[in-house]
Amino acid sequence: MCSDEKINNFIICICLFLVHLLDNVLVEIRKTELSSQENMASSSSAADMVCTRQGRDRQRYEGCYRLVSGCIPYMLKEDDVDNSCSLKDDHVLDKLQVLMISTPKRRDLIFPKGGWEDDESVEEAACREAFEEAGVKGIINGAPLGEWIFKSKSKQSSCGQEGACKGFMFALQVTELLESWPEQITHGRRWVPVREVDGLCRYDWMREALDKLKEQLLFGSNFSAPPSPELPDSSSLCMVVSPAVPQGAVALC
Repeated sequence: MCSDEKINNFIICICLFLVHLLDNVLVEIRKTELSSQENMASSSSAADMVCTRQGRDRQRYEGCYRLVSGCIPYMLKEDDVDNSCSLKDDHVLDKLQVLMISTPKRRDLIFPKGGWEDDESVEEAACREAFEEAGVKGIINGAPLGEWIFKSKSKQSSCGQEGACKGFMFALQVTELLESWPEQITHGRRWVPVREVDGLCRYDWMREALDKLKEQLLFGSNFSAPPSPELPDSSSLCMVVSPAVPQGAVALC
């Protein structure tokens, strides 16, 4: 009996050891699976980031003008927003903030803008620039703030039409602020109260575009402050709001 008991105890010990070993193996397998999933998520996130478009192979031109599209990303301070109130409120400008970006070796700020390419609409180009340069997505108003003629930054001192651009600007109500974006190394971003923009903005024509945004918000037909919606698809850069129906999202880009 003593010998049988020893054998049984030995078998039990072996079984316990094997169970413990199997548990450790399963834990390691689970760790490997989790690590693999995290790497896949990281790769997916990197893929979603989308590299900045470079070069001008697809650049649109109109005569001697390079066509440019941009936007003024904006929001109303959440603690002051009353969605039941119209933006015709006299205090709307106290609630309004715009997102401006910096550029290397400059202390002044600008709004996102860039070349309009031949595989996108002018609104899509504005949304893409907001995503690439400022890391934001949102609802873009299909009614442009206006068109401006200006010289590219590298041709400011040149004579004639060299470097001439025609720019289209839009209002973009921000609904998503991304933690990282394609051009964050060269473009910082900063929320600026609208009354402080004049002293920070580099270009007069961008100040004029901001004046148009204020007019659009204050005097636009039935334009009120809707709640910031969730985007249906993280790959979508914006929703285009029809000028005829300011509160209705009619297309995705």
